[in-house]
Amino acid sequence: MKQLTLVCVLATLISVPAMAFEHFISRDGHQLKDGEQVFRFAGVHAPELHRIEDDARGTCKEDPRGWGQYFKWPTADEQDNWIQSLVLTGHKAMRVYVLSVATPYDQACERETHILPPLEQGGMPRLNETAMVHYDRMIALSHQHGLRLILPFIDHWQWWGGREQLAAFYGEHEDDFYDSNSKTFAAYLNIIEQVINRTNTYTGRQYKDEKAIMAWESGNELKMSTEAFVRQTAAHIKSLAPNQLVMDGTYLKINEFSKTDPNVDIISNHFYTVNNNNSPQEVRDNLKAIDGKKVYFVGEFGLEPAAFLDSVMQAAVHEEYNGAQAAGTFIWGFRGRRHNGGFYWHREYTGNYSYHLPGFPENDANEELAVVDLVRKAMAQMDGDESMAPLPAPQPPTLRVIETPNNIRWLGAPVARWYRFERATKPIGPWQVIGEGISDGRNRFDPASDVLFADPHARQSGQTYYYRVIAFNESGNSAPSNVEQYLEP
Repeated sequence: MKQLTLVCVLATLISVPAMAFEHFISRDGHQLKDGEQVFRFAGVHAPELHRIEDDARGTCKEDPRGWGQYFKWPTADEQDNWIQSLVLTGHKAMRVYVLSVATPYDQACERETHILPPLEQGGMPRLNETAMVHYDRMIALSHQHGLRLILPFIDHWQWWGGREQLAAFYGEHEDDFYDSNSKTFAAYLNIIEQVINRTNTYTGRQYKDEKAIMAWESGNELKMSTEAFVRQTAAHIKSLAPNQLVMDGTYLKINEFSKTDPNVDIISNHFYTVNNNNSPQEVRDNLKAIDGKKVYFVGEFGLEPAAFLDSVMQAAVHEEYNGAQAAGTFIWGFRGRRHNGGFYWHREYTGNYSYHLPGFPENDANEELAVVDLVRKAMAQMDGDESMAPLPAPQPPTLRVIETPNNIRWLGAPVARWYRFERATKPIGPWQVIGEGISDGRNRFDPASDVLFADPHARQSGQTYYYRVIAFNESGNSAPSNVEQYLEP
């Protein structure tokens, strides 16, 4: 079944027109442009389109850092579902998380990373081909469904492995990452070159020729960036990928030199209350500091009540300084559906949980519906509308092979909110409704122990039963899913 699904996704990708996007996203002063049209966007930040932190498994005890998680690669179905969930709820662009860097604890914690240590002492790091194929597919599916990507390189932090782990390859200190004369910095530039020149195994195009890639970001929350670091990094990226944009990934400040550097297109910032900068005023202050010289982007903000988040989001939509406005903004953060049902989830140190699209009432304690709706309202406002468009009716969900009717598993449709389950004794019916108003959206779902739906009706020994599922939202219903059978022993 998994092999067949992957073949279907590959076949779909191969059938996509060679260039679904007509233009690269370009910069015109303080604005982004798609051709001649101004390009603005809002959304719920989706960091894990290419690598998953599986919180349901808990913390890996073999990681001495004390918080190391279990990670895994997404399936083709999962990536397709997540990207469609974004696009069908109105997302036009998305920033993902960084390329992960190897740690000594990865094997014990059953995880792989994007960047591997050099084979020889002092050599250059290597890209993990297994990892990069998933990255390839993310880009290809984004191209197919119409999602622009912002791709950061290396993290300031250790979460996925960042500057400290890269520096460890060369016996250097983590701060040497920012030293343009260090071995770590040379390795960082080499990683950038390897990535930008990589040929996508799905599209056949080099990354620098992928119109789905809107911008390359120097890294995530690089709060110790120096002028030499930013200028050399930006020049290196622009020399390799002149048709794609460059974002300064500096954190908590606006670099004066980035405002004048010809190779920097976008200046970003992240707002969090722990840094005393999570407010509508920060949008105003940043716009004033940049003074229209470059594009401004609020890469992340969040971890506060919905009403507060709305005040920041509305500032990002409406505030301007000498005619310049924020080009985009993302609320942290989104997790998508699992291959066999339910959602991935993540709990932050504040107690906030990740959001699921298109939003579910059972997550009211996390204000999920309110947050998703304020984001979708902002999307509409950036396009000149005052109210968000209705969701499209959902596509058919995918019913998985039924090992037991006491635990029926399915991959939900991208914008579905609830489901109807039906059963028959013949593959063409007649169909009996056995479950109505079933949701797959609740937080903290654990596939090892939790059941989303069980057939509540009696079954006769020796009888084959046929099952299908239909997705619903406020706009309508899907066609029925595939049919799966189960022989009652």
